[in-house]
Amino acid sequence: MKKYAVDCLLKPVTLKKSTMKTSLFPMIALLIGIFIFAGCYSEVNAQGNKIDVKVGAYYFDGWAGQHRLSGDPNEPWAKNAPTNSSRRLVEEFPEREPVWGWRDDSQEIMERQIDLAADNGIEFFLFCWYWKDNNGPINPSAIENLSLHTSMNLYLKAKNKNRIKFALLIANHQGFEIKGKDNWGKATEYWVQYFKDPQYVTVDGKPLVVIFNSQGIDNYELAHMQEVSKKQSLPGLSIAGCGKVADKNFNYKTHYNMNPGYVAGHEAHKYAELIDAHKKQWIGTEKQPYIPEVTVGWDKRPWEDKSGNGKGGAKEGWYFPNRTPKEFRGFLSDAITWMDEHPTQTLKERLVLIYAWNELGEGGYLVPTKGDPDGEYLKVIRRVVY
Repeated sequence: MKKYAVDCLLKPVTLKKSTMKTSLFPMIALLIGIFIFAGCYSEVNAQGNKIDVKVGAYYFDGWAGQHRLSGDPNEPWAKNAPTNSSRRLVEEFPEREPVWGWRDDSQEIMERQIDLAADNGIEFFLFCWYWKDNNGPINPSAIENLSLHTSMNLYLKAKNKNRIKFALLIANHQGFEIKGKDNWGKATEYWVQYFKDPQYVTVDGKPLVVIFNSQGIDNYELAHMQEVSKKQSLPGLSIAGCGKVADKNFNYKTHYNMNPGYVAGHEAHKYAELIDAHKKQWIGTEKQPYIPEVTVGWDKRPWEDKSGNGKGGAKEGWYFPNRTPKEFRGFLSDAITWMDEHPTQTLKERLVLIYAWNELGEGGYLVPTKGDPDGEYLKVIRRVVY
């Protein structure tokens, strides 16, 4: 609490002697005390005391590297396009282009993003991390040079890195799968360089790791990760699995996102339906607490490009085009209320995860864009947590 507010609460109330002689004195004094306290409380909140919650945002770095069609004269849109762009994204959804452009692969842009996140109440990024080689042994050189890790590497070198923490979302799927106990052990050894960074997020005193494909790892492999981490002078790991994890020995469960109707055909639905689908999944237990995840939007039409131009090829599914900052604010507030009402079902650190910082192709993004240059969705987070 601010010093002046404490002074306000402790300041004695002086009343005239004549007032003290009346029988109404006790009631008047009580009312004055209530008004003084309420006034101080409102003023303190207005000064920006952060509530007890830590907000993290998933960071997908498909916005570095060179697109495979960048040299094709028949595809001018791809000339300077990053790896995960598509013709539909550039030509049909130009409002999604960040205010700094489609590319994020410079130190200046990363440091700008760190400041934007920190200034608006985000405490950490969860960078998507990818294994090389798919289903094979670890390939450190390929991992280090993968464009999907560009932003994380820029973050690690940022001069303002201390403003925001980071953690890993292990994206072991679609060409980046980790197979077998030995490889999960090698991956854990590789991640130790991040775990020992003072900016790395911990839960229960242990580095937090979120695994996207929870069905892509078994209990034996989870136990091996813990063993390897302890051999590296760590206290163990706090491992969260995304999706259905009841049959797995994850410490925690959460989601990357939830998208009903993923391949159900081209249909527009209300953002309120997406919110309701999430709330039904906010369930934890004392043994396996839940980290609530809030999806800021979902619309993957830019990646449903059957022509093969760009990323394209995703099957058509539901999309939720009518989101508003007001609805997102209510969604995030409800996640915090759920933690308030279910303290034994969630983490004592009270984490909330946002999908996503920059999933531009899938319609889940907080970054300021040409369609939202003032970052109204990003500002929602500060308005809720402060």
